[in-house]
Amino acid sequence: MNVISTRGAEAVPLSAAITTGQAPDGGLYMPQSIAMQDGPWGSSLPERTTNALQPFFAGDTLAPHLAAIVAESLSFEAPTRWLNDDTALLELFWGPTAAFKDFGARFLASCLTRLFEPAANHTVLVATSGDTGAAVAAAFHRKPGIRVAVLYPDGRVSPRQAHQLGAFGDNVATYRVAGTFDDCQRLVKAAFSDEALTKQHGLVSANSISLGRLLPQMSYYVNASLTAEAQGRQANFVIPTGNLGNAFACLLTRESGLPIGKVVLASNENRVLPDFLASGKYEPRASIATLANAMDVGAPSNLERLRHHFSNPADIVRADWVSDEDIRATIQSTFTHTGEIVCPHTACGLAVRERLRSAGEGGDWIVAATAHAAKFAEVVEPLVGQPVAVPPALQELLDRATHAEPLAPTLDALSAALAAD
Repeated sequence: MNVISTRGAEAVPLSAAITTGQAPDGGLYMPQSIAMQDGPWGSSLPERTTNALQPFFAGDTLAPHLAAIVAESLSFEAPTRWLNDDTALLELFWGPTAAFKDFGARFLASCLTRLFEPAANHTVLVATSGDTGAAVAAAFHRKPGIRVAVLYPDGRVSPRQAHQLGAFGDNVATYRVAGTFDDCQRLVKAAFSDEALTKQHGLVSANSISLGRLLPQMSYYVNASLTAEAQGRQANFVIPTGNLGNAFACLLTRESGLPIGKVVLASNENRVLPDFLASGKYEPRASIATLANAMDVGAPSNLERLRHHFSNPADIVRADWVSDEDIRATIQSTFTHTGEIVCPHTACGLAVRERLRSAGEGGDWIVAATAHAAKFAEVVEPLVGQPVAVPPALQELLDRATHAEPLAPTLDALSAALAAD
């Protein structure tokens, strides 16, 4: 299958889009068409993912390798656990960096190691609001011929996220940018728009603009919706989101014919997406710091895909936003009533789910639990009154030394850092 740019550039093969990340006209790549599928799906997460992604990879250089790529990258589960009769958590934090970003990052790494020549040198450049950078660093750590440059907003990620981001070393360089996530994202876009810089360092995108990260995020929506159907349920999803990639993957999954009902987005106080869907006007703004820091995005990249693909996005998806006060209250009430300890981002989703219940909206709802609460211990532990157990993979990273270089939010500073590394 070929893919097209949201801004009209010539169609290219999927593998070409995965290696370049962004289209040459500055647009985002999209599948040229979405094939309706009806199975057979298989029974495991890897089987179902391979079958669901086959139409997107049909005829591509990577098609013969798809099953192996999936097996390599999705070596952990994404279980759905029901908290009560009509609400479940889709646990997406059992990968090596305890966040849903592991699914897409590992898949992208498996694709690129097959597409790049062994002797070639490439730099994976990524901006992160907290979780993406660690997932990408882990996925590409010590991959031959590939180095990683991670940019994160200094002081605007959790302490454990910051420790993770700087804990890799070797071929991974981490930079703490004096600014917001939007500044980091702007720097990455500027770097890719600079042809000389891109060529000099063989720049490759690993942000959510990459189809190599977006498509594998369909995996857990495929699996969760089919599992729910086998239980006599139709899956409706509430998805915490900042840059819209995770949520857009769910919309693609539904459009591909999977048994998914309603999709509702949960934002924090960076309410650009809810405001856009309510008014039809896109008004990006400076991001503000919240407890759900990985969603502190004021200019969501994947909104371009949503606006390009759907003539009236408000007919396709809804959105609501949650304050820090609501996040705290939801973490406490969830622990009190279910014994579950959730991260601030998952709490955004649960708060929106409870609003749906209060509004009389029935059905079975699955909330995407995007990260493990242990990554946000300084927020969560005082609210639940007890320590949060740290998953072994996360503990291994926290036991390492960590280092990040300071970086001014300018392209000149980034260019100098890349040249010096």
